[in-house]
Amino acid sequence: MKHLLKLTLLASAISPITTLAQPGQVGDLPEGPGKQLVQTVCFSCHTAFNIVGSAGYSNPQEWRHVFDAMIDLPDAQANTIAEYLTTNYPARPDRAPVLIPGPAEIEVQEWTAPTLGQRSRDPIEAPDGSIWWTGMWASLVGRLDPATGEMEEFRLPVTARPHSIVPDADGNIWYTGNSNGTIGKLDPATGMITQFETRAADPHSAAFHPNGKLYFTAQQSGMLGMLDPETGELKEVDTQPRPYGIQVAANGTLWIAYNGTNKIGAMDPETMDVRYYDIPNAASRVRRLGLDSKGMVWYVNSTQGKIGRLNPANGEIKEWDSPSGARSAPYALAVVNDKVWYNESGMRPDALVRFDPETEQFQSWAIPSGVGIVRNMWVTKDNNLLIHQSSSNRIGLVTIKD
Repeated sequence: MKHLLKLTLLASAISPITTLAQPGQVGDLPEGPGKQLVQTVCFSCHTAFNIVGSAGYSNPQEWRHVFDAMIDLPDAQANTIAEYLTTNYPARPDRAPVLIPGPAEIEVQEWTAPTLGQRSRDPIEAPDGSIWWTGMWASLVGRLDPATGEMEEFRLPVTARPHSIVPDADGNIWYTGNSNGTIGKLDPATGMITQFETRAADPHSAAFHPNGKLYFTAQQSGMLGMLDPETGELKEVDTQPRPYGIQVAANGTLWIAYNGTNKIGAMDPETMDVRYYDIPNAASRVRRLGLDSKGMVWYVNSTQGKIGRLNPANGEIKEWDSPSGARSAPYALAVVNDKVWYNESGMRPDALVRFDPETEQFQSWAIPSGVGIVRNMWVTKDNNLLIHQSSSNRIGLVTIKD
């Protein structure tokens, strides 16, 4: 049993983060008012590529929308930086999404997480209807009451940097300690944390199985794991390169997305043996996947700008081009009432896309705060979607009106 520690950590307000990343190297920015300020403020955390390689934004308000979620600056400095960035890094038209009209209607509600620069991500719904998210860079998890908008944040061990979270039936929040090789459990009622040490250095995504065990991926370690919360037993196995998303099918099979090879895996929950299905084109990479009511496995082919469907019965695979094309970089995916929802993370604004398998028709919308990126989606008990924008610290609820 690998209970390493228990800590009493109560919900608390957390001050803005000032040292989330190693300082970046100063790049050759264009001359102009604000250059030195950008170098001083932005490059204390980021590399020059975050700006030079960005999609750009069309006005100072959009640039401020991005960095106001990272750092609290006086208006004088923030406006100077925003003007400089707009002048030298305007929106790139080649990154604009192709938006497709259609029959569905949605409503998007967004909340800004309290701690600046935390890179909020991977929201989930707890059994009581509260929304939780992980602030990876700040080593925290947050709770949101969607009815009132009230938010609170729970500190985790500073080295944890949780990648993803998942609730259990009792409302405990389990997180993957991506930077300290742990699986952790937070009891919201007491703030107590229990940690389980993993052999894998970087637990990534996790899912509870009907057998009561928690299964997880470890991307850089190339491992799959199973934790029995009752006994603390941990089992970990080697697998294909960079396992990423994980989903549990109705028949108990665990489906694994691979971001390091062109494969999808089907894992037996008892033996942890994996059967691999090859995705066409050796350059294909899969980050996230979902399951429909017929047991079909839907996935994003991130490197090829496609979505695809795997039929487990015969191994047949079919793919469709995403509306914005080969550079659209589909990322997160969820299936709601047998409609496939995903985002085009390579576009600005980040586009939310709906695909109807019956008609093979796409529909898409620009996410309101779509400076990127939706990295995961969660289907609520009301068949709506939880999304996020990690770069701008937003948690979003998409109400679907099909």
